[in-house]
Amino acid sequence: MVPAAILATSTLALAATSTIGRTWPIAEPDALSEIEGRAARVPDMTTAFGPRGRWSAMKAASLGVARADRTRTVVPFYTLEQDIRLPEGKLLYAKGYSFNPLAYVSLPQRLIVVHPRELDWALRTARPSDFILLASGTPGDADAITLGERHGRALFLLEESVKRRLGLTVAPVIVAQDGQKLVLTEVGVIEADRAKAARKAPR
Repeated sequence: MVPAAILATSTLALAATSTIGRTWPIAEPDALSEIEGRAARVPDMTTAFGPRGRWSAMKAASLGVARADRTRTVVPFYTLEQDIRLPEGKLLYAKGYSFNPLAYVSLPQRLIVVHPRELDWALRTARPSDFILLASGTPGDADAITLGERHGRALFLLEESVKRRLGLTVAPVIVAQDGQKLVLTEVGVIEADRAKAARKAPR
């Protein structure tokens, strides 16, 4: 029985390492090596364009400061800027047609819009699924990328188009969907400062 077992084992090992049919060398480069090589050739953005704080893409829309608590609603109507046609050319919606996107889609998370100086308050207030958007702050504020790396959370810049569509005027403000409208909860800076002071007060 022992010689038969040895023979069977040797046969299986040979089958596992044998080559059956014709073979060719791999012509494609290793994917990981190619990615690393291309990444190494990408120029340093800071060297090419200067400090991130001066990049136009890093400029956030500006907002005033909320002086009191206030809640208001906005319906984010959208007006088509061009005709929408079917593939065969039939007109589906004409330019100038207005509609409410919230009648068709849902906003699954809240948007918390703050100036950089109110970020600590936003981080305490935000749920894991919420988006934190930074409005323009004072000169010298760290950019969104730096702040996101520092706090371990993705942060986004408030764009002018988003500011207009949501009807934003001040921050801090929490934007949430309620049916087919948006509820904007503006938080007075006094409350934000009070929360910050309470956190620092000795116990």
